[in-house]
Amino acid sequence: MQSVIAGRIEQWYIQEGQYVEKGDTIIFLSEIKDEYFDPELLKRTQKQIDAKKESYKSYQSKVIALDNRISALENTVILKEKQLKNKVRQAQLKLESDSLDLEAARVNYQVAIDRFERMRGLYDQGLKSLTDFESRKMGLQKDKSKLIEVENKWLASQNELINAQVELQSVLVQYEEYIAKAKSERFSALSSQYAVEVDIAKLENKLKNYERRQGFYYITAPQSGYITRALKGGIGETIKEGDEVVGIMPSNYELAVEMMVNPVDLPLLELGQEVRIQFDGWPAIVFSGWPNTSYGTYGGKVFAIENFTYQSGKYRVLVAQDSSTVAWPEALRPGGGTNNFLLLKDVPVWYEIWRKINGFPPDFYKEVEKEKGVTKKKKQ
Repeated sequence: MQSVIAGRIEQWYIQEGQYVEKGDTIIFLSEIKDEYFDPELLKRTQKQIDAKKESYKSYQSKVIALDNRISALENTVILKEKQLKNKVRQAQLKLESDSLDLEAARVNYQVAIDRFERMRGLYDQGLKSLTDFESRKMGLQKDKSKLIEVENKWLASQNELINAQVELQSVLVQYEEYIAKAKSERFSALSSQYAVEVDIAKLENKLKNYERRQGFYYITAPQSGYITRALKGGIGETIKEGDEVVGIMPSNYELAVEMMVNPVDLPLLELGQEVRIQFDGWPAIVFSGWPNTSYGTYGGKVFAIENFTYQSGKYRVLVAQDSSTVAWPEALRPGGGTNNFLLLKDVPVWYEIWRKINGFPPDFYKEVEKEKGVTKKKKQ
C-alpha cells in the first residue's frame, strides 16, 4: 500500500501479521505542507466562495441594470428623433411661409418703385403737387422697410431650420454615445462576471481537493487480508507521495505457479497444456517420463503465456490448478518454490531414445487426421 499524499506518521492502528477488514484504518498521517496547516482551511475557502458568489450576483445585477438603461436610452432616442424631426419640419414650413411673404414684399416694393417714378414724372410736369409727391415717397420707404423686415424674418427662419437640423444630429450623436458607453460598461460587467465565475470554479475545485486530501490522512485497507510488513515504522517519520507504507496480503486469493521457460522450448507450449507440479515442502517421488507412477505431484494447466522475455531472457508462463485432478494443498502460501514438469504426449521408448540421440526437442512432430488415406504431419 502507498500513501497518496506526503505526511508525518502520527499513529499506527495495526501490527504486522494482524488481519484487517476492508476499510479498517491502518495509519493516521498529519500534514507537513505549510499551505495546508490552517485548521479552518475548509471554512475559510468556503467563505471565499460565498464572497465570490455575492460578487457574481452584484455583477449580474449591474448587467441587468445596464440592459434596462440601454433599453431606456434606445426608446428615448426614438422619441427624441421624432420630436426633433417635427421641429425641423415646422422650421421648413415656416421658412416656406416666410419665403412667400418675402416674395410678396419684393413685388410690393417693385410696384411702389414704379408708382414713385410715375409720380415724379407728373410732379416734374407740374401735374402733381409736392404734397402728393412726398406722400408717394414716404409710401416707397415704408414698402422698402417692409421688404427688409420680411427678409430678416426669412433669414431667421433659415437659421431656425439649420439649428433644428443641427440639434437633431447632435441629439442623435449624444444618445449614441450614451448607448455606446452603457454597452461598454455592460461588457465590462460581463467580463468581470465571467472572471468571478472562473474564480468560483477554481475555489470550488480547491475546496473539493482540500476535502479529498483530508480523507487521505487516514490510510485504510483496500481489501481484507493480513498485514505482512510495515515498511515505515516510526512515529513521527515523514513520507512522500507514493511511498510504500505497508504490505497487505489478501485473505481471498487464487494460487498460480509462475514458470520461466527458455525460448527454445516456448513453441512446445500451448494454452491448456497439462503440467505436473512438485511443491517445496511436500515430499514427492518423481519418475521422469512416467507421470502416472509419480507420487506427491499435483496437476495444473497452462492458462497464460507472455509474449515478451524478462531480463533473464526467459518467458513467463502461468499455471493454474487443474480442477479435474487432486486439489492443491490448503497450506500453500504465495512465494513458495515449485518444480514443474510439462506433460507431453505418450510416445514409444524407441522414439524417445531416437529423439535423444538426434537432439530433437520433445514431441517435435505430431500426427493430424488422415485425409484421403494420406497421413500428414506438421510442426508444432
